[in-house]
Amino acid sequence: LLLRSFSSPSLPFLLILCFNSRRNHLPRSTRNPATMNNTPHFVFGILGNAFALFLFLAPTITFKRIIKNRTTEEFSGVPYVMTLLNCLLSAWYGLPFVSKGNLLVTTINGTGAAIEIVYVLLFLVFAPKKVKAKIGSLFAAVLSVFAVIALVSLFALHGNTRKLFCGTAATVFSIIMYASPLSIMIPNGFGCGLGLMQLILYFIYRNHKGSNIAEKESAMEMGSQKKPKQGGNHTHGNGNDDPGAGGPPTAINESPV
Repeated sequence: LLLRSFSSPSLPFLLILCFNSRRNHLPRSTRNPATMNNTPHFVFGILGNAFALFLFLAPTITFKRIIKNRTTEEFSGVPYVMTLLNCLLSAWYGLPFVSKGNLLVTTINGTGAAIEIVYVLLFLVFAPKKVKAKIGSLFAAVLSVFAVIALVSLFALHGNTRKLFCGTAATVFSIIMYASPLSIMIPNGFGCGLGLMQLILYFIYRNHKGSNIAEKESAMEMGSQKKPKQGGNHTHGNGNDDPGAGGPPTAINESPV
């Protein structure tokens, strides 16, 4: 978790902002553009890029498993799509015509965007049909959002307004990126809640069978005791199945020869 926090793709941007803020509060007599604008800005940017690159390459272990098993199993593709959007917006923010002096932000986030595109495409190849449709639609939505933000900032906004708009968008979607793994918790959270309710109900009524069940059981027992036995021979008329069998003997009249 600590490595993930320090290897954020927005870390170069945050380090540069912190340094610029500190520089702006220094007395004018101590400001030296030759020493303060270049060296710390470059050093912190390189460190941030190095940590961010480790973050982008971390899912390679997961995708080796996906390629080996040829299935995405229970992995979610939402974090990769949202990370792609964050990288695209951060790379756009670092361009010179949006904010000057943030070229390192553009380079690392452009690299991260290329890596995340590979992850998303691999996920779409090996995902089931339903998951593939969901991630594919989310991928299209992400590209549409980036296109809208880029076009609006390019043609409708200028100067500091453009910089503020792009920076705010990058920050908002960066927060969404880190919250995207929580989507896995939604079905599991409902399942845990329903399971807990079942356990509570079982604990409350564990010794209570109910009067209706007892009455049904007693009725079934009484019915089995009163049930008549079936069997025996069925007779016709005098009780013999064969009319020629049994009964009193008949007299035989024989004529004398």
